[in-house]
Amino acid sequence: MSGVFVSMRRTLLSCSSLARHGMRGLGSSLAGLLAAATPSQADEFSPLKGILELNHQEFAVLTTALALLGFTVVSAILLMHTRVRAAKTEAQLRSDIQGLQIETDNFRALLFAEPQILISWEAGNNRPQISGDISLVMPPESQHQPQRILAFGTWLPPEPALQMDHAIDALREAGESFLLNLTSSNGRAFEAMGRAVGGQAIVRIRELSGLRRELAETHIRHKALLEETQILRGFAAAAPWPIWAKNAKGNLSYANAAYARATDAGDAADAIDRDLRLLDSADRVEMDRALTGAGTFTARLPIVIGGERRIYDVHALAIDGGSAGIAIDASEAEALRATLVRMAEAHRRTLDQLSSGVAVFDSQRRLAFYNDSYRRLWDLDRAFLDNNPDDSSVLDRLRAAHKLPEEADFRAWKAKLHEAYRAIEPQNYTWYLPDGRAVSVVTTPNPEGGVTYLFDNVTASLDLARRFDGLIRVQRETLDSLAEAVAVFGSNGRAELFNPAFAKMWKLSPEAMQQRPHIETVEAWCKPLFDDAATWRTIREAVTAIENRVEVPLKLERKDGSVLDCMTMPLPDGATMLTFQDITDTENVERALRERNEALETADQMKIDFVHHVSYELRSPLTTIIGFAHFLSDPVTGPLMPKQAEYLGYITTSTNALLAIINNILDLATIDAGAMSLNLGPVDIRKTIEAAAEGIQDRLATDRIELKLDIDPNIGTFVGDERRVVQVLYNLLANAVGFSPPDTAITVSARRTERSVVFRVTDSGPGIPPDVKDKVFDWFESHSNGSRHRGAGLGLSLVRSFVELHGGKVRVDSIVGKGTTVTCDFPLDQAAHRDAAE
Repeated sequence: MSGVFVSMRRTLLSCSSLARHGMRGLGSSLAGLLAAATPSQADEFSPLKGILELNHQEFAVLTTALALLGFTVVSAILLMHTRVRAAKTEAQLRSDIQGLQIETDNFRALLFAEPQILISWEAGNNRPQISGDISLVMPPESQHQPQRILAFGTWLPPEPALQMDHAIDALREAGESFLLNLTSSNGRAFEAMGRAVGGQAIVRIRELSGLRRELAETHIRHKALLEETQILRGFAAAAPWPIWAKNAKGNLSYANAAYARATDAGDAADAIDRDLRLLDSADRVEMDRALTGAGTFTARLPIVIGGERRIYDVHALAIDGGSAGIAIDASEAEALRATLVRMAEAHRRTLDQLSSGVAVFDSQRRLAFYNDSYRRLWDLDRAFLDNNPDDSSVLDRLRAAHKLPEEADFRAWKAKLHEAYRAIEPQNYTWYLPDGRAVSVVTTPNPEGGVTYLFDNVTASLDLARRFDGLIRVQRETLDSLAEAVAVFGSNGRAELFNPAFAKMWKLSPEAMQQRPHIETVEAWCKPLFDDAATWRTIREAVTAIENRVEVPLKLERKDGSVLDCMTMPLPDGATMLTFQDITDTENVERALRERNEALETADQMKIDFVHHVSYELRSPLTTIIGFAHFLSDPVTGPLMPKQAEYLGYITTSTNALLAIINNILDLATIDAGAMSLNLGPVDIRKTIEAAAEGIQDRLATDRIELKLDIDPNIGTFVGDERRVVQVLYNLLANAVGFSPPDTAITVSARRTERSVVFRVTDSGPGIPPDVKDKVFDWFESHSNGSRHRGAGLGLSLVRSFVELHGGKVRVDSIVGKGTTVTCDFPLDQAAHRDAAE
């Protein structure tokens, strides 16, 4: 309509202009005509002259009227023309819309000719437009909610649903197209395709069926096959073992890099071009024969690669159009197999050397191995054993020879023994044979099936145990006959042993003591006679202490006027022996001023005599215990259970410690008695120090202590008793290790002067206080001074005695908190002391 109004406006302006110009032209023409007329003609043109004389206002009105008339005529014409054109345009638009609708219906019919779903998102709009057959994926009860189709987890398994979500996000955000083949939860196959078209993200979902499904599955299989082929090729190329393939003519068609290296080729292509072979000709012929016949070839062959002969497991397989093979390095496996064979043979030789009888039965209960001790123990025929008899046959033969315990129900006894084949833990038995022997039997299940029998003749051990019991009874009788009161309390604080003198001295009931009362209970019973709390606390600590177990002498003045001398003595098994001696008369004599010193010396001598007596009495059974402990720990006597080995270690450690204490006591007693003699000879100073240091290496390693040696290279030798010098240095080093904290150092130095050889041992321990320094060489003086050191207090006493026996001197220099240095000065000239040494 705006165009029409524009046209009308232009027409109106044109008409107005035309009317103005026309009237102006007409006026000019009339004026010219009147000017040129003759007088006679002027009368004729007088009306015209009236017209010309009209004023301009009237003329303008007339001009406007004519313009409006023209505008009206033109407008009517234009309006009629516009209506005619509008009628024609509306008809054309209706025809075009109808044509587009028909075309849209045709496209829609073509698009949804097969079941599918279209989902589209306009740019910047998160609300999707869904069209198509949603019944493909949605159940009937959910079809009224088409938006639920985007909840892919409702009709797809978790992994495809997640894959679909990620693909749609990438399409909408970055315009990335996708094509996915999906399988729904009910097993139907779908294809999902996403494209960005005209600023919209469009996803099409359709079901795959028939030929299309087969094509999709074929595509998937082809893709998987390509991926698998790429993986296999990548594996073959990266594999460290030579891999090859041959065509039907037997020529090399494929080789990996390892094959090229093995055949000294430049690369795999070079190996194929030159048709290089990995195996020797004879091995190749054998492999070709096997592939032609059975189609497979497997062998362990030697192959020279890089100038080195190695063992390979070669595997080849005949395939369509040729063969393929691989060679796996088995050199280490072959070496391990040979090692295992040698080890098994060594174990057999070792077992043959054992005094214990060993018999190994396999999972079929047949004899797989036996040693000569087993054959001799049961006196079985070697030919019978070499035929691998079963377990029952061996037992039946031993029973027939009266070499097994007499059992009323032999079958039940054998069945119980054979439970070892189904057991998990080893079992121990003791067989008392008709010939008087006692045999210890251990059955151990084997991990691979079967049982290992260990037989030990323990007749002598049981006899030794009986004799030991007899010795214990003798000792008990000896204690019962002693006038001194003796009581032994175990490590748990309970009374284990007492003699009648003890019950009589403290007025205790023997029946009550036989109930094994605790030391605190015994203390309560004894308090009516003696109630000094400090003394009883000392006795309790001596009985129940775990560390710093030393002998504690006590003197008890009881309420009845009697005086008792008490001694607490720690025993090797953790028990503590208390001895009480009535010294009332001695104490009365000591109260006298003139006999005080003599009484003290007598009491001290009595203590020493008692220690010597106990040391000599303990040394003999202790030596026996140590000997049998070493015998039991020897593998020749047979294997021990872990717990037995642990207990045996405790026994060995404790007995060795006690034996060392006893030996030190005896050495000191011998020196005090003047009976000690020196075996003089040349002493290699360096070797002597190394021998002493060897004895403490385990303690140095345990406490992380460094041993530094400062020895003059030309120090040479001197005359002395080498064994005693080693003992002196060992005691000094052991003492230094005991007082040194971890991660420190101990220094041993040796220097030769004109008259002597000087040894110095320096530690970094806590040092010795001045009030203790004068007592360090006394018997049984042991002061930890805050260190880990625990001992009987005899080491430095022996050091001083042996050095002085050589005619030397011992000096101790110590600074509290900085360490201690012990100096031993051995004279070079032993002539002055030869009489004492002899």
